[in-house]
Amino acid sequence: MLSAVIITFNEEKNIERCLTSLTGVVDEIVVVDSFSTDRTKEICLSFGARFIEHKFEGHIQQKNWAKEQATHRFVLSLDADEALDETLRKSILQIKTNPQKHGYYLNRFTNYCGYWVKHCGWYPDRKLRLWDGSKGKWGGTNPHDRFMLDAGNKYAGYLKGNILHYSYYSVKEHFEKTEKFSTIAAQSYFDANRRTNLVSIKVRPFIRFIRSYFLKLGFLDGRYGIIICRMESRGVYLKYSKLYVLQQKFNKIEL
Repeated sequence: MLSAVIITFNEEKNIERCLTSLTGVVDEIVVVDSFSTDRTKEICLSFGARFIEHKFEGHIQQKNWAKEQATHRFVLSLDADEALDETLRKSILQIKTNPQKHGYYLNRFTNYCGYWVKHCGWYPDRKLRLWDGSKGKWGGTNPHDRFMLDAGNKYAGYLKGNILHYSYYSVKEHFEKTEKFSTIAAQSYFDANRRTNLVSIKVRPFIRFIRSYFLKLGFLDGRYGIIICRMESRGVYLKYSKLYVLQQKFNKIEL
């Protein structure tokens, strides 16, 4: 038996596609929503999902709380802007009645403004998204969460197929989310006692662009490749610049 767990907030433009891809694959759909004001709840209920509202305190915190709401041992975790392709649906059906591993890595294939990104370090972008919920938990640094199997439970496999990730519908949306996520990441870094300096603020964005555009072959994705790589570089700059500002404010308080 398999539970699908999804966290949502105002996802009416994405959630139906996600839920449709789960039909006939999972035995339970659990949606943990942080009080959406659009049609997210209505759509989820129409698919028979168990819809639970819970205050959002961070991506990692919300996903860990959500996984505990699943009633089946094995859990498939998706974001609302993701969906299973047909190959992955078949792969999951083949192993769900008798999984041999503690978890399974799945490829994620991202659609950016209508273009499927094959490079920039964005594909295959393997994620541990199908796992025994008793064998691990979500970790990482907000907003970039990742599921981690506990020590001694690292026996993970791989399934064919793709999670189709419909990331951004416009460059403007990417720009705005980069601004938002960099603020969250900077605060998470500061809370974890990570620090930066002016040299790092200048060098890190340059290194990220070189890595994504040249080493990860972003140039092969043409126009969208350079947009993505430049946006990633900007995200790194914003994250560490905001971390530096937090440091300066803290130092003034200490004085």
